[in-house]
Amino acid sequence: MMNIGKAAAASGVSAKMIRYYESIGLLPPAHRTDSGYRHYGDDDVHVLRFIRRARDLGFSVEAIAELLALWRDKGRASADVKRIATGHIAALERKIAELEAMAGTLRRLAQHCHGDGRPDCPILEDLDQAPALPSPATRAGSGRFGLR
Repeated sequence: MMNIGKAAAASGVSAKMIRYYESIGLLPPAHRTDSGYRHYGDDDVHVLRFIRRARDLGFSVEAIAELLALWRDKGRASADVKRIATGHIAALERKIAELEAMAGTLRRLAQHCHGDGRPDCPILEDLDQAPALPSPATRAGSGRFGLR
């Protein structure tokens, strides 16, 4: 058994996050000493490492809860795990496309900005005139100067 600090060091998850994961049910409540201190075992550290790796890959807390349930279910269908992973891949790819579009827009605007002592700046003019659209990807496709 180890205290929360040692469990944090062994798992790479901060003590604050361990308490949070406990509070939302990703990690079962820790065993407590008579004085109320949390104690964790090797199985808890294993779960924390699983959570840490899933977080490093960008999975949401909800997806991690699903993955943990599947991980614990030895009768699981790998198709269920793959469904979660491929859904996450699609979300990541959408986000990458949105970020690339934003970077491209800003790159083109910056190329058209003289960057000298003059006050005129296509970057500020675009920010001032760009319509509010529902998503970053949509916003990246339009602009007053047609620079996108």
